[in-house]
Amino acid sequence: MDPVGEGLQQLDAVSVDNAKTTLVQLLARAGVYAGDAEELIELVEAGALAAAHAAIRGSGVGAPAEQGGLYASGWLDGARAVSDELGGIAERALQDALGADRSEGSLDPRSPVGRMELERVKVAVLPLYLSFTTVSDLDPEVSEQVLRTVLRTMSPRQRAGYPGRLSQFASAHRARLERLYAEYGPGSAIAIHGRYGLLHSPTSIAVLERIITSSPALRDEWDAAELPPAWLDGLETAWGSPA
Repeated sequence: MDPVGEGLQQLDAVSVDNAKTTLVQLLARAGVYAGDAEELIELVEAGALAAAHAAIRGSGVGAPAEQGGLYASGWLDGARAVSDELGGIAERALQDALGADRSEGSLDPRSPVGRMELERVKVAVLPLYLSFTTVSDLDPEVSEQVLRTVLRTMSPRQRAGYPGRLSQFASAHRARLERLYAEYGPGSAIAIHGRYGLLHSPTSIAVLERIITSSPALRDEWDAAELPPAWLDGLETAWGSPA
């Protein structure tokens, strides 16, 4: 028997569920609520399925040329059927992770931001921020309010993929961001409590991404959250300055 196939047979549903339960219980001992841990696990599962689907679609592996056209046609039909089915499983897994009440068709335009959505974006912004500048101090409660405001411009489905979007944004605009933080961020002459103070916070990465992606929605949510208008104006001005 194929050793890979034999190994997969050993990884049955009961064993997988046991591993998930073990992880949830271990995280609970560290103070992570079971519901939060399960949400993260479900997102990882959905992501693994989506990655497998993308790998199959992009593999480019075809039928052996010597088998002829009919064989190749059947091979292609079978591969497409497997890929489509896996894509459907990945989509259902993502819907399960987001929850039935947060499906795309029933979204409130100001959908409440979940605790794990907030934690995931915190984890995403800090290393990106530190790739451009150094740590500075801004009230953690203010930082959370800014990130909640940013996330409220997106649907739960968009929030699930937001760390990847932030990474793409930072990569695409790296030179501009380096200049921006050098001029206005920690280590510059700009005061932390001034117009450009938000550039002293890792949250600025997310706000800048929203400025170029969804500025009107960000402005609406910013006003609704009663955040200082000068912070958003300062970031928009700094981003719009000649490079």
